[in-house]
Amino acid sequence: MKKIVISRLFLYKHRFIIGYILLAAIFFTLLFLMPTISPDGLSDAEMASAVTSNELSVDSVLHGNFVDLPYHLLQKLSISIFGLNAYAIKLPSIIFGIVLGLLLILLLNRWFKNNVAIIGSVMTVISAPFLYIAGSGTPTICLVFWPTLLLWLGSKIQGEKKPKISYCFLFGFFLLFAIFTPHLIYLAGFILIFVLTQPHLRFTIKSLPRKPFIAVVVISVLALGFLVFSFLRFHGTARELLWTDNFGNFFGNIKEAFLPFFSWTGNAVSTMLSPMIGLASLSVAIAGLISTAKGFFASRNSIATMLILFTIFISGLSPNSAVLIILPLAILTSHGIRYILEKWYGLFPENPYARVAGFIPIATFIGIILISSMEYYVFGYRYNLTVANEFQDDLGLIYQHLEDDTTLLIPKDNPSYDFYKILEGRSTFKVASSLEGVEGTIATLGRLDAVEKDRHLYRIITSPKSLDSDRIYVYKK
Repeated sequence: MKKIVISRLFLYKHRFIIGYILLAAIFFTLLFLMPTISPDGLSDAEMASAVTSNELSVDSVLHGNFVDLPYHLLQKLSISIFGLNAYAIKLPSIIFGIVLGLLLILLLNRWFKNNVAIIGSVMTVISAPFLYIAGSGTPTICLVFWPTLLLWLGSKIQGEKKPKISYCFLFGFFLLFAIFTPHLIYLAGFILIFVLTQPHLRFTIKSLPRKPFIAVVVISVLALGFLVFSFLRFHGTARELLWTDNFGNFFGNIKEAFLPFFSWTGNAVSTMLSPMIGLASLSVAIAGLISTAKGFFASRNSIATMLILFTIFISGLSPNSAVLIILPLAILTSHGIRYILEKWYGLFPENPYARVAGFIPIATFIGIILISSMEYYVFGYRYNLTVANEFQDDLGLIYQHLEDDTTLLIPKDNPSYDFYKILEGRSTFKVASSLEGVEGTIATLGRLDAVEKDRHLYRIITSPKSLDSDRIYVYKK
């Protein structure tokens, strides 16, 4: 009987390619179905983002409105093509999420062996925090996207004898985009400090060929000059990029920022589930942090710790910046997986049965983490009272229940007025701030105190949410 050689089997030879294909299929399916999975509705931040994108024009850009410009341009295009709906608002984050997921996979694959990289990638891109930023119609995802892109480009430069000029040029070019994301201007200073203090990176800079080095320096100087010019001419831009209105409460902001990530009581009032980081995933990341202590001064080992410190710093300026913690946790999780596999295989270096037997509990452990994370994300945003009520589905109710030519009556001092004003020209609905000159059916996001004598309450449209279930009041003559 012919002896079966496992290493020659098709599934074994191509196991990593098959694994990445399956990961990509699951990942893309999840992201494109994101608006239908959860959360159920739109948050105030998503509505404000849609307004900012809709108001974007050449004139506004010339007047300093270029904070998160790539994201808002994409969102404006999406709303123009698909109309004002949840999918169009969230589509830019889905696109950024797809690219970000690929960058994380490429980054981990460059730093770790295939078996570690694929497990670390799965645990990151199918985790609740990642799915949250990829399904939120706000530029929040840019806080993770730009550092990840720069880190991957940096990995293509560091360690290469002759790094390609294109990678150096792209690093400087995308650094320019990054600094126009709120609080990521400090990332440039962080990169400079890290390069100067990290021995391996100092050697890389010294050994860089002249052309790539000059390319990075020139682009960086131009970016800095443009930034200074913008701050001097547009003071609002400086305020948006450097701090927030409550930045004085530095330590209070840090507590508020990380409470949704590590609050095991689930009482953190936020659009994010709490805890965002599961105990099992956190334990793997802690194992990874401990495993990097021995070789801390290797660039890939120390960078995760430095990124955590950087995330804590910018979270003190703005609590929303805490989502950047996803990047260092992805690196530490991969370190933890590598450490676990190495320790197990080290116990049985020559025993193939033990290696296979060790894979079963590890695969079961990872599977439980992924399934529980998905269930937590899908059902948590729908049934967790604290989080679910941060989202409202009024836009869907309007499309579903209101008749054509209905006028939405929303006072101008209502924060949602500018958002629903986008409906005009993109739907059959009209938007007015007063009853003056309004004919036909009207709908309000709240009951009117005084109604015209010839107009009566015709219908109340309700939401299945537990609070404020009476959402829209329809009046007819």
